[in-house]
Amino acid sequence: MSNEASTLDVAPDGLDAVMPAVVDQVALARLYGEPLFTMPRDLYIPPDALQVFLEAFEGPLDLLLYLIRKQNFNILDIPMAAVTRQYLSYVDEIRASNLELAAEYLLMAAMLIEIKSRMLLPPKRTAEGEEAEDPRAELVRRLLEYEQMKLAGQRLAEMPQYGRDFLRAQVYVEQALAPRFPDVAVLDLQSAWRDILKRAKLVQHHKISREELSVREHMSIVLRRLQGKKFVEFGELFDPARGQQVLVVTFIAMLELAKETLIELTQAEAFAPIYVRLAYTPNP
Repeated sequence: MSNEASTLDVAPDGLDAVMPAVVDQVALARLYGEPLFTMPRDLYIPPDALQVFLEAFEGPLDLLLYLIRKQNFNILDIPMAAVTRQYLSYVDEIRASNLELAAEYLLMAAMLIEIKSRMLLPPKRTAEGEEAEDPRAELVRRLLEYEQMKLAGQRLAEMPQYGRDFLRAQVYVEQALAPRFPDVAVLDLQSAWRDILKRAKLVQHHKISREELSVREHMSIVLRRLQGKKFVEFGELFDPARGQQVLVVTFIAMLELAKETLIELTQAEAFAPIYVRLAYTPNP
């Protein structure tokens, strides 16, 4: 006998029942990396492990509505005998597995039995001679309201929802370190000019004289006043004491400078003061 055969003879107790006589037999499965050649004899399967619920209901009304629609019954003329029999058979099934869940359906079962019993009795007439209300009326009303709410919930669930059907787009925009001031609107410039004219009217001169004013000269004056300064307020560049003529020429000079991109008009935010500065041209 070879050494391999003698090694198999001295195997631990119980290993012969698991390991086959042929070592190269195909394994049925692997457990923690080890091959299994036979089914385990001590495998425990719970009683409810293979139980499958084909329909899931949200409550007694949902089950009752399902039974009525499944049999194509008229909800306004419910055959109580057939519906009650099917309802009680379902309750008996769930009582065997889940008593707490069955308790929610027992109240509806009692109500169905009561309605069925009242329908077996002869109808009572009221004092006015009219027939009494159908015992199924209240149940029909509740079923119709529940069906409307259920359909409305299904329509809402079909609508696109954030996080399920779509996501909010998020884009990261890297901003420059140098602040960019907003552009000055034409209406803001007009409003600032009106304020300058109002202040000029407060200074009245009775001496009439003729003065020749040069736009180029006032352009140079504005540029000299802006030299060495980071920002100058728009109103500080005007001298109301010199009259409206000088104000008009100064304003035209500023417009020409802005047109030639020699100065910049900036504003921190809407309705904020307007500032003027020399245009900055970076070196190439």
